[in-house]
Amino acid sequence: MSAKHPTGSAGQEILSSGAETLQPPVTTDVPKTSPEALNFLLSLVPEEDFKYLMFDDALVTVSDTGKELGEFTVTVEPAKHRGQECFLVHANSHGAIDGVPCGTSIVCHVAKNMDTLEQHHHEYVKLENCPLDRKTIITKTNESYVINRVITQGEDVQRTSRSVPVEAMRGFISEGSNLLLHRLFMEKGLQEELQFVSFDSETNLCPAIYRALEERTQSVEGVEIHVYGVERTINSTVDLPTTWQSYFMTDGHLTNRVQIGSPVTMKLIHLPAMIERDEETPKPVFEKKPLNWEEDVQMYSKFLDRKEELKGDHAVYMRHHPELKALLADFLQFLLLRKPQDVIAFAAEYFSAFSPTMPETTPYLSSAAPSPFPHSHTNTQIESLRAPTH
Repeated sequence: MSAKHPTGSAGQEILSSGAETLQPPVTTDVPKTSPEALNFLLSLVPEEDFKYLMFDDALVTVSDTGKELGEFTVTVEPAKHRGQECFLVHANSHGAIDGVPCGTSIVCHVAKNMDTLEQHHHEYVKLENCPLDRKTIITKTNESYVINRVITQGEDVQRTSRSVPVEAMRGFISEGSNLLLHRLFMEKGLQEELQFVSFDSETNLCPAIYRALEERTQSVEGVEIHVYGVERTINSTVDLPTTWQSYFMTDGHLTNRVQIGSPVTMKLIHLPAMIERDEETPKPVFEKKPLNWEEDVQMYSKFLDRKEELKGDHAVYMRHHPELKALLADFLQFLLLRKPQDVIAFAAEYFSAFSPTMPETTPYLSSAAPSPFPHSHTNTQIESLRAPTH
């Protein structure tokens, strides 16, 4: 709910009103995502792990005295970004602190591998004499993440643009994907401390540490519920660390969110409806039993009935086609006369003669006996006898 004025630290920029600077890609050493965190991202199965994460959260912002100051809402829904299936995370936090309106709005498209495709982050503090408005747009390209910022304070407008190579942003968690990541921790569990990378308030790339908090109870509408916590710490390289603690119901609904050191807390006031999960009906298991149909009276009776039915049907067909008997009788007669070694080839050659599409050939190729005079066609004496005499 608070906003800081840009400090102009190393790697950042201080620009005059209306000016714009394009910074070169970051080349200095940057923090790395831990192998355990990368393995967590690689283990995600979108069809299973994100199945029950599409719902809304609504909390009320209260001061340390219990006064309501505003509201905080989060929605997650499936979407498409430039033809790619993803999740749309929309978060809003609006209210007033000491009578000064302030708020934050996040619209973020998150890929199914938790990559941030595009995020629009808008923060404002409407001070009477010097209102502050800060907009940060993060866009992922094939080669890099492009970060554009517009900071307006009073009459002063600062515009900056820079890029960070994609390789340096492995395991990057934006403010929008962070809200989805918390729900994933409730779905899959957070067994060990994980280090990702994220931006601080001045878009410096920093380590982002996540660890589980001890289970506790929270009273909502007079009902004591068990909640599970996750702590997120941004270890800024130019400022003090910033820590948030968030608590959730077992189904992932957010119940409490606080920034350590802040006088305001976001709390769940009304119990949400529990997320209905599809219960997989166990498949029935049938014991395999040996089948002896001849001993089964009912099955044997059906076998006899079917046997007689087929015999009658075949007899009717034979009576209606008397040429069948003649054809089979001729075939058997030739078969017994020729006695071929390959009966199947002989049958194929015999019946091919009845096909109008087959070329005319003798049906006795496979059973034709070899000539007893294999060299008769080269016998010169026979040829001389055939020659005319003069």
